Amino acid sequence: MKEEWCVALFHSTSLALRGEKLCREEKISVKLIPVPRRLSSDCGVCLRFPCVDEDRLRAVFAAGALEFDDIARL
Repeated sequence: MKEEWCVALFHSTSLALRGEKLCREEKISVKLIPVPRRLSSDCGVCLRFPCVDEDRLRAVFAAGALEFDDIARL
């Protein structure tokens, strides 16, 4: 079965970097990638992660008071 990927979109690069740090501390596999052209964002990078980790990622962002724009499936 092919793994589904999601991306978290942010308003700034610094928020994306902070999100990456928070996720890595919680052992959530993430990768900073350029925002896909079909998606809009205020910043040029987003976090790619396995969609199965979406609930965990949202909880980590909430606990860290990290604002993000949206989460989209690729």
